[in-house]
Amino acid sequence: MRLSVIGAGPAYSDRAGSSGACYLVSDAGAHILLDLGHGSFSRIFQHISPTEIDAVIVSHLHPDHFVDLVPFRHYLRYEFEPPRRVRVVAPAGLTARLDALHDEDGFCSEALDVVALREGDQAVGPFTLEARRVAHTADSHAFRLTTTGGPGLVYSGDCGHADDLARLIRPGDTLLTEVSFGAGPVPAGAQHLDGPAVGRLAASTGVGRVLLTHLLMGHDPDVTVASVGELFVGPVELVWPGTQLEV
Repeated sequence: MRLSVIGAGPAYSDRAGSSGACYLVSDAGAHILLDLGHGSFSRIFQHISPTEIDAVIVSHLHPDHFVDLVPFRHYLRYEFEPPRRVRVVAPAGLTARLDALHDEDGFCSEALDVVALREGDQAVGPFTLEARRVAHTADSHAFRLTTTGGPGLVYSGDCGHADDLARLIRPGDTLLTEVSFGAGPVPAGAQHLDGPAVGRLAASTGVGRVLLTHLLMGHDPDVTVASVGELFVGPVELVWPGTQLEV
């Protein structure tokens, strides 16, 4: 599998070029997006035509993880005759939120085939997607993607308890995880992770590599990476829009 980082930002940022969460995973001519946050849709064109996307998988219903479904819908609806369509796998309520945003019943259904996200395994093209609930909102999920029986990609979405991710991880997996609060600590009540939590998780589960994302403004990238490396001896890096690597 090939991972291309489209957007890696949190809900807001002062970092130039930051945009909402969006990760393109490609294999065997198939392409899926993990989340599609604000400002990321236009960046897809740097990698593939959006018409090549087989599905968008939404981790939870915070706008920085799904709101660019709006320009994607417009593109599919108005750029082509007849309109194109894309499958969207998302927590319950996505359609109602996007329809309400535009005060238009049927807004989604004109171009988006929305199906309910559920826990467990499901096939998405050549990919096997395993979804598990994590602490964040009442309906937040992390994912494991693989196309073979070997190591896969685990994506945290937004997650408040590192142990929730341990259920998904197999030895050798690549862990793409939020690290919102940098080297920490995480403020009481904030359902997010910091570097030490990620480092402990990586060390205890035997991941092959850690990719950090969703870093809040005000937190130093180098210090954040170092805080993970103090507990995990494998490779660790912070990813940015434009990062591409093989999983």
